[in-house]
Order: sequence, then C-alpha cells, then structure tokens
Amino acid sequence: MTTLFISDLHLEAGRPEIGEQFLSFLGDEARDAEALYILGDLFEVWLGDDDPNPYYTSMKVAIRELTDSGVPVFFMHGNRDFTIGEIFSGETGVEILDDPVIVDLYGQSVLLSHGDALCTDDVQYQQVRAMTRNPEWQTMMLAKSIEERIAFSIQARKDSMAHSNSVSAEIMDVNLEAIVATLRQHGTSIMLHGHTHRPAIHDVDLGNRLATRIVLGDWFEQGSVVRWDENGPRLETMPR
Repeated sequence: MTTLFISDLHLEAGRPEIGEQFLSFLGDEARDAEALYILGDLFEVWLGDDDPNPYYTSMKVAIRELTDSGVPVFFMHGNRDFTIGEIFSGETGVEILDDPVIVDLYGQSVLLSHGDALCTDDVQYQQVRAMTRNPEWQTMMLAKSIEERIAFSIQARKDSMAHSNSVSAEIMDVNLEAIVATLRQHGTSIMLHGHTHRPAIHDVDLGNRLATRIVLGDWFEQGSVVRWDENGPRLETMPR
C-alpha cells in the first residue's frame, strides 16, 4: 500500500477547480491509501472551527467520509490554517500533528514539517509567525466575532502580499543552515515539507552524511503529491 502526502491546496470557493480535484482525489486514490498526510495550508484562510463557511463544510464532510472508510488522515497546521483545532479534528476524524514531527515510513524515520519555520531569512514573517502561533493570541483572536476575524484576515492578506512584493524570492525560501540544523537535531536523513510551492528533491550535505529534502508543490495549476511505499518516495504531479 501507499502513503500519500499533500500540502498547499489553499482551498477556497473562488478557486473551485482545486476543490473539485481534491474531492476526486479523496474519493478515488486516497481510498486505497495506507494513510493520508496533509502538511498545512489545506485552506486559503481558516477563521476558526466555528466558521459556518458552507464551502469548507463540504470539504470537511468529504474528509470525514475518507476517515470513516478506514483511511487514517493526519493534518499539520500551515501558515493559513493555524487555528484549526479539536472541533475540526472531531468533525473530520483527522489527527492533528505537531510541526515538526518524525514518522516511521516503511522502516525509515522521516521528518515532516509545513516548512514555514525553516524560512529564517524572512525575519518579519518569523515575527508574525511567532505571534500567531502564541496560544494567548489565538484565544484572543477566536473570541472575536466572525465579522471581525474576516476583516482581520483581509488586512493580514494585504499586508502579506505587500511584504512578498518587497522582498526577494530567496528571502522567502527556506534557509539551508536551518535545514541542516533541523535534520541534525532530529537525527534524521530525510525531510518532507511544503509551504514554498517549489516542488523538488534536494540533496543536503550534513557533513558526515548526505540527507534528502523533498518539497511538495501547490495545487494552483495541478495537484502535487508524494506517493511513498516500500520502494521509497515519488514526488509527482496530478494534472487536472
């Protein structure tokens, strides 16, 4: 059997083609998987588990159908859906993972991450990330009305776009020293993450050994998936 990994779908009603492909994926290939891992940014924005957004509700129902069929689904927070919580977990049947986390895949220890914590050159982003991951900040934000949270998310998106336009792509990419330090810290030789939307497989020189970093792509133009079985990982695209 095969374990599947996806990330960075950025589901929203305004891009229905992504949702349609995701629903097809859940109802077809994912039904035969050993497990499905979603490594963050499943949704374009998540206002909280109490958000009545009907489009997101339809996606939750489809995920629940997959977990009810017996396929374990694991979810890791991204920078767009970091307030997903236990209500979402209960509604969908997914298990929420820490970031990073080590999993055993066919006898091999693999380090999973969304990837944004590795973009250490982007100091401004890391400051925002530290704030939004703070439990006290999240409690304060989730206490606001849905309307207030919508207004905040719209402004935050504008600020994020302005920041992205003001710095180079290299600044927003992962930092190699952070990659090396993280792999050494966790004692693993393979890492899988998303976030950067730059699908590729990289060799990483750790000095005393060679490691591998696999990067998932986004789903804006086509699907991106890692299919992992006893023969190892395959990073592949899924045309619409």
